[in-house]
Amino acid sequence: MRAFARLFLVAILGLTVTSCGGGIPETEKAAQEGILLMGNGSEPKGLDPHLVTGVPESTIIRSLLEGLIASHPTNDLEPAPGMAESWESNEDFSVWTFHLRDAQWSNGDPVLASDFVYSWQRILSPELGAEYAPMLYLIENAEQFNRGEIEDFSQVGVKALDDKTLQVTLQGSTPHFLNVIKHTSYFPVNPRAVEENGGMLDRQSGWSTFENYVGNGAFQLKEWVTNQVIEVERSPTYWDAETVRLNGIRFYPIDNANTEETMFRNDRLHMTNTVNPDKIPFFQEEMPEEMSITPYLGVYFYRLNVTREPFTDVRVRRALALALDKQTIVERVTKGGQAPATGFVPAGIPGYEPSTAVQYDPDEARRLLAEAGYAGGEGFPRTEIMINTSEAHRKIAEAIQALWREELGIDVGIYNQEWKVYLDSQSNLDYDISRSAWIGDFVYPSTFTDMFTTGNGNNDTGWSNTRYDALVAQSWVAETEEERMELFHEAEDLLLEEMPIIPIYWYTRVKLMSPMVQEWHPKLLDAHPYKYVWLQPNGDAGE
Repeated sequence: MRAFARLFLVAILGLTVTSCGGGIPETEKAAQEGILLMGNGSEPKGLDPHLVTGVPESTIIRSLLEGLIASHPTNDLEPAPGMAESWESNEDFSVWTFHLRDAQWSNGDPVLASDFVYSWQRILSPELGAEYAPMLYLIENAEQFNRGEIEDFSQVGVKALDDKTLQVTLQGSTPHFLNVIKHTSYFPVNPRAVEENGGMLDRQSGWSTFENYVGNGAFQLKEWVTNQVIEVERSPTYWDAETVRLNGIRFYPIDNANTEETMFRNDRLHMTNTVNPDKIPFFQEEMPEEMSITPYLGVYFYRLNVTREPFTDVRVRRALALALDKQTIVERVTKGGQAPATGFVPAGIPGYEPSTAVQYDPDEARRLLAEAGYAGGEGFPRTEIMINTSEAHRKIAEAIQALWREELGIDVGIYNQEWKVYLDSQSNLDYDISRSAWIGDFVYPSTFTDMFTTGNGNNDTGWSNTRYDALVAQSWVAETEEERMELFHEAEDLLLEEMPIIPIYWYTRVKLMSPMVQEWHPKLLDAHPYKYVWLQPNGDAGE
């Protein structure tokens, strides 16, 4: 029996679980050793920053790689020095120049400006098929290169002026560019490691496996046991190694909230990835110091496959959206302080007022469904909601299933898939309705609006609208913030009118966290620079 399965069996039998001599809890021992124990949801699909799109992946990648600009420990809007020790822009923020520090990759190579040119050419190369390539469309001619309209990468607005100077020319004025490039899609990869393992255009490249991984971050891979643990350790080659206080982190891929809770309560985790919604009131009452609920810039929603009947009909899509009493869902099902999503772009972005376009209106929903030919649900095709394996996702799906049955007279099924299979099914449009979520890549509306443009690798609905595409493209070159915000609103209004997605709620970040964890601050993006985090064992009163 594998250790993980044995742990679960012991836990459900109600036995005390310890893993070291003398009865010292594992969390205490790990804290003394400077090892953070984290629940991380599902087994990551991979650790290549140019090929992954999920939160479980980026949570680990941020420990292994660092971009030009790093995440600030407390403020998502504040740029922190990363591989760039300084930077400046021209007057209209359309040309940025980054001055790289003396830094090393874990294989001893120096980090060069040309590494970023190589990396950005890689993610934008159409042959790689990177879903996140549109994140770089702010760069001059990046979209044209990614679409194959330009074959010479030297025409794209990124240039190494010398080994330590990178110049980036954008499509237009982009004062928020420093916050955009904190995202993992802008992270560099080591050219030598990639070329030795299949080359720039190989989606199956072995460079990002345990044996071959080369990073430039605060930590390096130590162990990777599939479906059990990924462990990283402090990197001796990191430029700011003196600041790093943890000796390592263990990321546990646990997609069952009850199993994760058991591990936390039996001192096997310092923090969970989530909490079973039914247990939230209990933890708030009985374990308030461990219960953490903080704002989170994300939206929980359902994708609709608009290439399949009956979702080709906008009236059906709108009927499904308007029939949902989302206030009931957040109060009785999710229970973590979430807000009903009346639009797609969540609250919390400075200068952007959230939409109120999607309200609970069951009468209008029934009218639209009848107009589409399914009065009272009669004749509505058998459809299913696809979720990734999670008790919380299933409970939400069951609530929505019940609401649609009650308000519209239709029956939908529910089925779950393991994380990697689920992602593939969604990308391949092999679903009817898909449980989805989007966490902001940076604090700006475009991180939500850009993804539904035609051909975007994160669209995954089959929906395409030339007017929408034009609005998004105009936002990239708008001359003022006022004009840009108006374009974002127009694009979101059109998205919510066409309804290829159904917004359900705006997120909060809900987890259990031990008081041992220090310098882990509430952040809208939940992007934490691990080099500042440290652990205070229970036996210590302080430093």
